[in-house]
Amino acid sequence: MNILIFEYKNFGTEDIKECFEKNGHKYVVVETNLYRDRISPEFDKIFDDKFGQGVDNEPFDCVFTFNFSPVISNNCKKRNVPYIAFVYDSPQVLLYSYTIINPCNYVFIFDKTQYTELKMAGINTVYYAPLAVNADRMKRMLDKTGCSHNNDRFKGDIAFVGSMYNEKYNLFDRLEGINDFTKGYLDAIMKAQRKVYGYFFLEQLLSGEVLKDMIKNYPVEPSKDGVETVSYLYADYFLARKMASDERMDIMKLLGKELGEQHRINLYTPNPTPGLAGVNNCGPIDYYDDMPYVFRNSKINLNITLRSIKSGIPLRGMDIMGAGGFLMSNYQEGFFDFFVPGEDMVLYESEEDLICKCRYYLDHDDEREAIARSGSEKIAEHHTYDVRFNEIFNIVFN
Repeated sequence: MNILIFEYKNFGTEDIKECFEKNGHKYVVVETNLYRDRISPEFDKIFDDKFGQGVDNEPFDCVFTFNFSPVISNNCKKRNVPYIAFVYDSPQVLLYSYTIINPCNYVFIFDKTQYTELKMAGINTVYYAPLAVNADRMKRMLDKTGCSHNNDRFKGDIAFVGSMYNEKYNLFDRLEGINDFTKGYLDAIMKAQRKVYGYFFLEQLLSGEVLKDMIKNYPVEPSKDGVETVSYLYADYFLARKMASDERMDIMKLLGKELGEQHRINLYTPNPTPGLAGVNNCGPIDYYDDMPYVFRNSKINLNITLRSIKSGIPLRGMDIMGAGGFLMSNYQEGFFDFFVPGEDMVLYESEEDLICKCRYYLDHDDEREAIARSGSEKIAEHHTYDVRFNEIFNIVFN
């Protein structure tokens, strides 16, 4: 099969290329951020040129991207060629573009809640597919060095890898002009949401005078070629990220306070985190070259999910298990579709529950290591890129 790939700094592109090569597919990769636009005459010219060239003088059978691109969808529709989009990010406002209904689309969404929402609205171009891992790459890396890796930066008792969303001038902070009532209301609903896992209700609570005040102070507008709402944009892009910042900082502070004197707690993030006593900010970590070593060499790996991911398993969670690491995550309904909590990974129900379970599993090496092995085996059997794209190609071409 001949595949045209568009990408721009996506996690997983190298793994996709390896998967295609291993399975006898040919591909051409075009790196440009223009494919993320809704409309781009400049991109259309790039598409025309690359698609017309084919690969080894043979035409392309399909076009692939991570996440969904309206401008690619329209180009594929014009040529009647399948467009495969594998969504790993959330929020994904481009999924609400009118182009989502183009008959060329095969959009695979890892968040079942978002998939179900679109499917129930009559969108028949979307499919539910959990994310995947290049288990072969991780095995090659870890078999070579594994837990004997001599870089102490990769070793610890508890680790979290991810953004803290506390950069200056983030979207929520741009609402600084809102009145006291709106501030109090938003603070209250975010605190309430933090206590609830498995159901995201912020969007439906943004209306009336509160929404008017937010629009007045930092206006956002839905795209003219989509069906997203203003409340969706504020809830998923402003409030969810503010919650992630607060939740991740509070959890790391609590871990540092309760466990930091006895255990090494590592945070791998590009963001500065002054005031996190008992926590080592190790800076950013490279996704391909270093991250698997962190997951394998940390006794407990945390997943603290961005709340705009309603039910899906984040890529971080899949990668932790794929590397043979022990995963401790907040509740996400998607885990129950494919894994058994307590057997393949562990879920916590509150910050207090997280501390208790960290204490327990740090003291029970055999149980922790057995759970990590079980999760890794299920990833290797059911959730590799080879398995996932066999499923995807069967849907698209059969």
